[in-house]
Amino acid sequence: MGNFTGVDFYEIDSLLTEDEITIRDTVRGWVEEKFLPVIEDAYDNAYFPKEIIPQVAELGLLGATLPEKYGCAGVSATAYGLAMQELERGDSGLRSFASVQGSLVMYPIYAYGTEEQRMKYLPKLAKAELIGCFGLTEPDFGSDPGGMITRAVKVDGGYMINGAKMWITNGTVADIAIVWAKLKNEEKGRDEIKGFIVDTRSKGFSAPEQKRKHSLRASVTSELVLQDVFVPDDGLLPNVSGLKGPLGCLTQARFGIAFGVVGAAMACFHTATEYAKGRIMFGKPIGQFQLVQQKLAIMLTEITKAQLVCIQLGRIKERGTLKPEQVSLAKRNNCEIALQTAREARDILGANGITSEYPVMRHMCNLESVITYEGTHNIHTLVLGEAVTGLPAYR
Repeated sequence: MGNFTGVDFYEIDSLLTEDEITIRDTVRGWVEEKFLPVIEDAYDNAYFPKEIIPQVAELGLLGATLPEKYGCAGVSATAYGLAMQELERGDSGLRSFASVQGSLVMYPIYAYGTEEQRMKYLPKLAKAELIGCFGLTEPDFGSDPGGMITRAVKVDGGYMINGAKMWITNGTVADIAIVWAKLKNEEKGRDEIKGFIVDTRSKGFSAPEQKRKHSLRASVTSELVLQDVFVPDDGLLPNVSGLKGPLGCLTQARFGIAFGVVGAAMACFHTATEYAKGRIMFGKPIGQFQLVQQKLAIMLTEITKAQLVCIQLGRIKERGTLKPEQVSLAKRNNCEIALQTAREARDILGANGITSEYPVMRHMCNLESVITYEGTHNIHTLVLGEAVTGLPAYR
């Protein structure tokens, strides 16, 4: 305990397999050696360090839990989660890149696509020969995705899509986009939400990058604009209809987030602990003062609880009994404690906490986005409220 490489106050390693520990430690070592030296410049200058993408792919972190027949690593859910923890200990933007590629692009092709689509796209996505993005959120529809106005119309040989999406990670650099749109089901006489694999080179497709962010600065965030974009018949994901399609993807991604933010919290806790032991004030280290020790004790306790939530969540997923509400609890709790840990760490560092000499302010600003995206804190509160009472508060 107290070193940069991890926090294991409750001997959590004893709950992990040898493979899971090896994967976590391998990613941890890569982040320290290759990623941490470049992240502050990337964050300061608002760019994603794309030179690391092939290395992330080589580590097997893109679509890591998918079968090896598609060029993926086929690791356990817990191993994947621990890898996301280590990526986010580097930066939330790095974990976001891997989450989107794996959970929001590769997963829907695997779960809702044809075997031809899987073989066409998944191996290239796993190697990062293709980059993908996920278009669900719209300028006027975030927490209520069912209200989307993006539409697909059946035409000869395919579909014509019109609409706009907002806050899309990887959008500007993506080769393909998984776009969710309303399509009229002629047999049922009503609209259904369907997923489409859209080639971003298609006429009428554009993805301007969203600038002037104070959070996730080392991540590409984009708008997607689709103006009469033609998608051929084989671009439709045929095996799902309705909101359960995109929401199923988001459950996969939130699982990774629940683990990931623990990594950010660990980085902030470690920084604050080391600083408190070395910063002298009134003739002694500030870590010797009761108020600082209280902050560190609370941080340690909350991180430990979050780690235990993650491990159990991973085991439930591996058993195949995972419920979306269980992921909501983990995403909601862990994002909250990570953000609070970052804020308390910033307080311990005083004015030094706002500088790029330390990672704390960067993590804190990033976590303000992570606590909001893929289901806000308040929406997950209502998901849990419905799970407890059986009464939906938001419809």
